[in-house]
Amino acid sequence: MRPRLFLPACLLATTALFAGCASTDANPTTPTATAVSSESVVPPTSTAANRTVVLDPGHNGGNATHLAQINAPVPDGRGGTKACNTTGTSADSGYTEHEFTWDVTLRVRDALAAQGIRVILTRSDDTGVGPCVDQRAAIANQSGADAVVSIHADGNTGAGAHGFHIAYAEPALNPVQAEAGTRLATALRDAMVSGGVVPSTYVGSAGLDPRADLAGLNLAERPSALVECGNMRSATDAALIETPAGRARYAELITAGILAFLG
Repeated sequence: MRPRLFLPACLLATTALFAGCASTDANPTTPTATAVSSESVVPPTSTAANRTVVLDPGHNGGNATHLAQINAPVPDGRGGTKACNTTGTSADSGYTEHEFTWDVTLRVRDALAAQGIRVILTRSDDTGVGPCVDQRAAIANQSGADAVVSIHADGNTGAGAHGFHIAYAEPALNPVQAEAGTRLATALRDAMVSGGVVPSTYVGSAGLDPRADLAGLNLAERPSALVECGNMRSATDAALIETPAGRARYAELITAGILAFLG
């Protein structure tokens, strides 16, 4: 059963906008999210007890100044290679994808921790380099996570291109990708749609985008999906992506999708 969402008054205007809107650390670690203080932690729900979620905030703040490092080839999970990582995209204003993904990830982390869920982040700050996409997948696989969600925003320059989409591995390379990974992607898509976010007008179908070229999904041995929250090159999407209220709303819906999957 999908958790009910309660919106602060400050998000009501943002909700209306969503409804109206039609892509290595040198010493990599496995950082664990710091739990919120005991005063703010609510008792864990029965479905949340003993659960682990890995959140993967896309890119990193130091990638742009370490291009040789992030362009180095790593396994892509299908017998080929791809770049260790990328710089990510940005809005026309200059607001970067790595800033956006870090902000949204911290909001999701805190919401899940408040439900008693153990949360692991694939990077510990927004000033480092990487880690590489294969290392991010390894962090998730080694954690035994119940769900792995990579958080991104796209940079498509097509006219009118806007909306969210959820990527998952296809064709699947193992039973987890074929079943649980697809269910996680669908739960995230359903939460976004239920919250009034418009599915992508330019890629995928009905908010779902099967992909064979994303190493993190190809290498996944735990249920994994990637959320492209919106298109940063779209003025409509950027108006939400660049506001604290918009980022809070994205985080709320991603959290709802994860909880629905775990439940």
